Amino acid sequence: MRVIFAALIAMVMIGCTPISAMNQNTLTAVGYASISEQTGRNDEEKQVRAMRASKIDAYRELAEQVYGLRVSARADLQDQRLGVESTTGAVDGVIRGAEVVRSYKVGDSYVTELLLDIEKMDRLRDYGEIRRVPEKKRQSLF
Repeated sequence: MRVIFAALIAMVMIGCTPISAMNQNTLTAVGYASISEQTGRNDEEKQVRAMRASKIDAYRELAEQVYGLRVSARADLQDQRLGVESTTGAVDGVIRGAEVVRSYKVGDSYVTELLLDIEKMDRLRDYGEIRRVPEKKRQSLF
């Protein structure tokens, strides 16, 4: 009887553990984009653009989790009075190996959910160096 009671208590305690604490090797991110705010000739083109924008937004969130967010702030003081205040944030990094878990429409927004396995990203980081993509292709094989 005590064994069954102990097993029941253990299962309840595991059920109370936050999902993020259960798997420390993965990160998740969600990106959003408004469909109606996109440029396009028709609704289908706007939706495709929103799909791409939501994916980029999700990647930005992953990069923020992996590399952090650089915050810059400025406050002007004139005659001992606070003037213009501004704050900006930027993130920069390379995310490799992320997987699209779900991509779906909610009302006027498009949502993309990504999952990143940190160990997989570390393995892929060593795979190749980052190269700048040329703006114009000078020669084509086709």
